[in-house]
Amino acid sequence: MTGKTGIILAASLVLAALVGAEDGATSSAAESSVEGYIYGTVETRTGKTYTGVLRWDDEEAFWDDIFNSSKKELPFEEYAEEPEADERATWWERMARTIGGDLGLHHEGRVVAIRFGDLKQVRVTGRDEAVLTLRDGTEIEVEGGANDVTATVTVFDAKPGRIEVPWKKIDTVTFAATPPDADPGSFRLRGTVSTSEGDFVGSIQWDNEESLSTDKLDGDADDKRVSLEMGEIRSIERRDRRSSLVVLKDGTEMVLSGTNDVDHDIRGIHVEDVRFGRVEVSWDEFKRVVFDDPGASGPSYADFEAPTHLSGTVTLLNDDWRAGELVFDLDEEWSWEMLDGLANDIDYTVPFAMVSSIEPAGRSGCLVRLRNGHEIELEDSHDVDEDNSGVVVIPKGPGEPTHVPWREIAKIEFD
Repeated sequence: MTGKTGIILAASLVLAALVGAEDGATSSAAESSVEGYIYGTVETRTGKTYTGVLRWDDEEAFWDDIFNSSKKELPFEEYAEEPEADERATWWERMARTIGGDLGLHHEGRVVAIRFGDLKQVRVTGRDEAVLTLRDGTEIEVEGGANDVTATVTVFDAKPGRIEVPWKKIDTVTFAATPPDADPGSFRLRGTVSTSEGDFVGSIQWDNEESLSTDKLDGDADDKRVSLEMGEIRSIERRDRRSSLVVLKDGTEMVLSGTNDVDHDIRGIHVEDVRFGRVEVSWDEFKRVVFDDPGASGPSYADFEAPTHLSGTVTLLNDDWRAGELVFDLDEEWSWEMLDGLANDIDYTVPFAMVSSIEPAGRSGCLVRLRNGHEIELEDSHDVDEDNSGVVVIPKGPGEPTHVPWREIAKIEFD
């Protein structure tokens, strides 16, 4: 299996493993209870090694969780254009844009968002710097941008037990397939999140952190702080901006408030939904979550294949076209990279391997068609609005790369 066919199938396996195919079928990956957990070896700067199930900064725990940072290099930066003046902008808005440009802040496309299953190794090179090695050997230098590059990595090693290794003491983290006899001591949270825009079904990360049954939900009930294991909770329902109704699996009900686990200060409710990739639900859109009984831990390390370059055809508004390898927004050039945007206040993070086509629609957004037939109108992101820096097309045959500005694009179709 090679090329785009391979990566598209891999993406389907990775996402379908989370909740099964839409007709209720399940893959072998979905039937396992442990192979979705991140596994590997941490080698310290003093030469010590610890091997086992990994937890990244008390947040990421599964192969389809996302490592976030920023790219140090932007090879196609030479094609960047100065933003056009907006006559409707206020003086303050124009000044902010000017200052942002002087500081390099308009290069929002430098963000790195890569699933742990696409990584072979992380090598620490500085206080907030690292070299990421992909499964095909490609290396990407990253720095800052998120706490993933300053993380403490917890290793559940069978011999010494639980070991916490601070970032400054790490030399490398090398990933490997999770053995079937690994014992993470927990199960992955899964369920249905109901919103004003419909239901999302799949694996859940609550408050951008709690994804394991052993993680805790904190809140105040009757002026007393309680701490509940997520695995004991059947449902959480938003009552108002400051409180939630929590129902335990034994039927106990309680109203909790006072923490960002149960009020409008929550940092996000993430769902890995087979239809869209990862979605983030805000408190205002959230209605209720009902957790499933213990089940699949998600796609295995083997379900992630080596990355491929994006390729396809860019059709211009004048009906001209360009075909070849594509660099989207002067930054995204790989199948593992993510397309970000909002739709009705739901934040979507979609692997490019799932995307069939993109059609700009005015200044603020675009229509995204997925390979599974779903369509999303995304907006409010550098990826999908007028701030997009355009597409570089690299011919597969003779010829030089060409840059197509976003304002001239009618449609992008991916191979």
